[in-house]
Amino acid sequence: MIKRNTLFTTDVSAYAKGSVISEFGNTKVLCTVMVEEKVPHFIKDTGSGWITSEYSMLPASTQNRKVRDSSRGKVDGRSQEIQRLIGRSLRSAIDLKKLGERTLWVDCDVLQADGGTRTAAITGAWLALRMACDSLLEEGLIKEDPITHQVAAISVGVVKGEVVADLCYDQDSAAQVDMNLVMDGNGDFIEIQGTGEESPFSMERLMEMLELGKKAIELLIQEQIIALIAHNEKKKLSK
Repeated sequence: MIKRNTLFTTDVSAYAKGSVISEFGNTKVLCTVMVEEKVPHFIKDTGSGWITSEYSMLPASTQNRKVRDSSRGKVDGRSQEIQRLIGRSLRSAIDLKKLGERTLWVDCDVLQADGGTRTAAITGAWLALRMACDSLLEEGLIKEDPITHQVAAISVGVVKGEVVADLCYDQDSAAQVDMNLVMDGNGDFIEIQGTGEESPFSMERLMEMLELGKKAIELLIQEQIIALIAHNEKKKLSK
């Protein structure tokens, strides 16, 4: 199996410009996009917009209660790393000048974690971003579509000597090699994160993982399109 069963449930928030629950196997991530009519100070008066993201795991997302970042008084290192990855991945897919001076806030909240939360977040967040930009176009707030390409992500690893895509928690915990891939709809890489957890890995093994990951992402890209078509059809019926 190239990847676990995936499901994208759209329009789950009445207030977000775009909202999706992204499910990769038993992993479930709520992805929402909201619009703020201002930008960070470092791009103010440039005519450019911005995309920023936040990622968190809800207390009941794991078997043992996950302590909220607000209780600790700071975002933990893992969450910070993942939200930066989400932001980088989505900014690669958009012409920020076409957004105008506004910020799109992308929030990814893990409802249930069973491996691959960052890849489920990125893949679902792109869908929510696409829907948010469509809303801005419909409302006349932007004149041109700022989205340049699709974005999807998958985990790949070596477990018991075999290359596996979209690892669940048990597989991830036992993996000799752990990798996350982010790609666009043209089949080009946006980001590659890979680590030999127990030992180094060969170029041949790397190419094997990249090939399997690419196939899995191609399937996710198709499923994103299907979800968008269903979302648009639902919008037509509601008018």
